[in-house]
Amino acid sequence: MKQIFITGATGCIGQYIVEILSKNPNYELHLLIRNPDKIPGEWKNNSCINILPGDLQDIESYSDLLLKEINVAILSATSWGGATESYDINVVKTLSLLKMLNPKICEQVLYFSTASILDRNNNLLLEASKFGTDYIRTKYQCLSELSKLEIADKIVALFPTLVFGGDNNKPLSHLSSGLPEIVQWLDLIKWLTADGSFHYIHAQDIAQVVNYLVEHPEAKNKYKNKYAVSEAPIKYLVLGNASITVDKAIADVCQYFNKRIYWRIPLYIWLANILIKLFRIQMDDWSYFSLNYRHFIYQNPVSPATFGLKNYCSSVSDIMKFSGL
Repeated sequence: MKQIFITGATGCIGQYIVEILSKNPNYELHLLIRNPDKIPGEWKNNSCINILPGDLQDIESYSDLLLKEINVAILSATSWGGATESYDINVVKTLSLLKMLNPKICEQVLYFSTASILDRNNNLLLEASKFGTDYIRTKYQCLSELSKLEIADKIVALFPTLVFGGDNNKPLSHLSSGLPEIVQWLDLIKWLTADGSFHYIHAQDIAQVVNYLVEHPEAKNKYKNKYAVSEAPIKYLVLGNASITVDKAIADVCQYFNKRIYWRIPLYIWLANILIKLFRIQMDDWSYFSLNYRHFIYQNPVSPATFGLKNYCSSVSDIMKFSGL
């Protein structure tokens, strides 16, 4: 059986990944779980799932398992805030875990980063290290160290774009949890037009991509980041559907809720900056940078369709529907 080690299993993305991988009888999953209260009941009754109590702070406790048995590592655990904790978890402990893996046994590492640290050519975005939140900055720092590791040529860095997902049985992503509030403001938002664009993806589709890579480890060799300046052996995969403009997204949401758009008022950057100062809106450095950067788009985004599979969520209306709106 293929031995798979997973961190972040009880998170939004993690639960989708475990759900799809646990259906394969040829996989044995080892889940590092910090909070046992978040473990779904069906996991406890699955003989192919092993619950490992603890978190990345305790990763040394599982050094023998990582060194001697693990064939695939899926690292989706992260710390979202607090400078000290974020650096310790997202950089120090993550690198420690990677150093424990045996390159002769481990055939693949799927490391979750964030698309926020990449520029439009899939290179590292310097501003992410300068203005990023604790989470973004430490993801930048960790990625910068990966190519120095002995297991570097086995690593696939996954860069999710805007992630939607979650339901009654899985935790909502940050974006999905905020959708109801956005819908409440739709009658106002529909009158605005803004210059910006982005990619998005559903957590179920991320899980499909992960499952495909686990089943086809050789596939990672087709996706070395040909756009990156660095010659590091790390493979880059940006996870997302094709980019969409802000105006198109608003129009699609309005169409879903049968709200007509007659005309729009341009929300220019200079006007937005005036409104921020006038109403004393508090914005951190990253939010202000994002407002001016506007187009968070990338080269060659990957979804299940890239591998000949069917996407679970390919449109804005799909997002609304699967969010129960």
